[in-house]
Amino acid sequence: MRRDPRVFAMGQDLTTLGGQFGLSRGLIDHFTENRVRDTAVVETFMIGGACGAAIGGAVPVVDITFSDFLFIAGDEVFNKLAKWRFMHGGQPNELPVTVIAGTGILGGSGAEHNSSIEAHLLHTPGLKAVTPATPADVKGLLKAAIRDPDPVIFMPNKGMFFQRGAVPVSEGFVLPLGKGTVRREGSQVTVITYSGSVPVVLQAADRAAEAGIDVEVIDLRSIAPLDWDLVLSAVARTGRALVVHEAPRTGGVGAEISARINENLFDSLKAPVARVCGADTHIPQNAHLEKYCVPSVEQVLEALHALTSRPARLQRPPDPGGTPPLPTRRA
Repeated sequence: MRRDPRVFAMGQDLTTLGGQFGLSRGLIDHFTENRVRDTAVVETFMIGGACGAAIGGAVPVVDITFSDFLFIAGDEVFNKLAKWRFMHGGQPNELPVTVIAGTGILGGSGAEHNSSIEAHLLHTPGLKAVTPATPADVKGLLKAAIRDPDPVIFMPNKGMFFQRGAVPVSEGFVLPLGKGTVRREGSQVTVITYSGSVPVVLQAADRAAEAGIDVEVIDLRSIAPLDWDLVLSAVARTGRALVVHEAPRTGGVGAEISARINENLFDSLKAPVARVCGADTHIPQNAHLEKYCVPSVEQVLEALHALTSRPARLQRPPDPGGTPPLPTRRA
């Protein structure tokens, strides 16, 4: 906001509490209410208003906190933000809206506040979806999102709302969108993950190392755009892939990653691509039951053992004389 006077923040209770979880606490002390604006609990207005402000030349950052509520503003998100320039011949040529919308489980917040809906964004052309896993990444990726000319849905894991960690203070610290990172180097199996599943996978990888399994861990950082070069080059090297995320398994981000790996690297794989994902169910209100709905260290560890213990897949032998005709049934 110091760098670009066009940037302003809007959301619920920003001027008094710094947002619902204090993520913007103190912002009002540095900027006027003209640039830190409270809104009503009306997501259609928040995101629709931000879209209009961006068309008018501003750079709005909207905090709706929970990605679950993107659907309340479904028309504004999936039609206006995603499609406006496409439907109007590229005018305006920029639509720099950043929507902060946490994903994953917060803890006892119930089914309407604990969703992981990022696969919907992966499936929607025109939107970028960013999924940071550390406090430092939140800073570096949020700066990149605000400076990006395209609409960005910024999705920190909700569990990070209360997390503390080291953050670079350099003004030049910005992380590029669409570039993943290797959190742990390894040679036997590649684990592709993001957001709240990153620390779970790293714990499992450390435990797997005690059993002699050398695990590489890739943090995607963003799923749209997704760093396919990093994913495919890593899996080509290890020959084994495991995808881990909190979102439900069916139709999730892991399904797309698995399909792309199979399409591009089938003959290089030593085993089928595996997935450890959230359960295909709503997250219960009871906080003690939540842990049974998302990947655990034990589940990831079990999948790593299964991937590395099975023999390497036999390569398809060459066809020496063509495929024989199918037998015909006699009447």
